Amino acid sequence: MHPPTIDFMRTVLAATVATAASLVGSVFATTTPGSPTGCPPLLNHQFETLQGGAKNMCDYVGKVVLVVNTASYCGFTKQYEGLQAISDKYRDRGLVVVGFPANDFGKQEPGSNAEVADFCERTYKVKFPMMAKTSVVEGTANPLHEALARASGQRPKWNFHKYLIGRDGKTVASFGSRVEPESTELRSEIERLLAGPALVK
Repeated sequence: MHPPTIDFMRTVLAATVATAASLVGSVFATTTPGSPTGCPPLLNHQFETLQGGAKNMCDYVGKVVLVVNTASYCGFTKQYEGLQAISDKYRDRGLVVVGFPANDFGKQEPGSNAEVADFCERTYKVKFPMMAKTSVVEGTANPLHEALARASGQRPKWNFHKYLIGRDGKTVASFGSRVEPESTELRSEIERLLAGPALVK
């Protein structure tokens, strides 16, 4: 019996390496925890929370999501009260309010994440989810706000700009800073989107 030739050994080695690479690839191709299959691209973003944890927006698939860029020292800061009020009113029906503190406008959110969290809790008893400080302006916006700006054709011009995302994870409505959380204009759209269809997976 003749010993294996060098070419034969190379062929076997190449096949072994290819098989191993295929197995490794199949492992890393599995769905990342927190990013379930069927999560729409608009929501498929993960953020750090004010408390230092991780939150994937995919957790809100099938909900109506109100995204607001917030600030602690702004003329609109009192809108925290209205945001908490509509969160309490519509939460059980499927609304989620999510705050994104940003220091983009007037440097009105200068504190650390811990300071922002303390302010929200002590001053306005905020219970809805709050993400870590971020940016929402063109050029430095976080991926979610960049996607929302593209989807709606509108970018925040000041603190407390509001985006409403429908249950389908695709529909986006945009509201300026002067639109109060409990205004008829915003509540009507919340009601409409809550009645709308959920994402079809």
